[in-house]
Amino acid sequence: MELKEKVEKALDKVRPHLKADGGNVELVDVTTDGIVKVKLTGACGGCPMSQMTLKSGIARVLKEEVPEVKDVVAA
Repeated sequence: MELKEKVEKALDKVRPHLKADGGNVELVDVTTDGIVKVKLTGACGGCPMSQMTLKSGIARVLKEEVPEVKDVVAA
C-alpha cells in the first residue's frame, strides 16, 4: 500500500470525530520525507482549537497508524 493510501485510511479513523463537530479533514499532500499536509474544513477550519486538533488529535493518530509520518502540518 502506498504511503498516501495509508495516510488516507488513518484519516478515516479521525473523520467521524471531526464530523460530529461539523468539520472534516482533507488530505492535501504527503511528501517523500513523511510530511503530511492537511486542510481542516467546515467548522474545524475556523475553530480557535484547530491547531490543537491538528497536533494532538490528527497528528497523533497518523503517527501511530503510519510510522513513516514524521509531521503533520496545515496546508
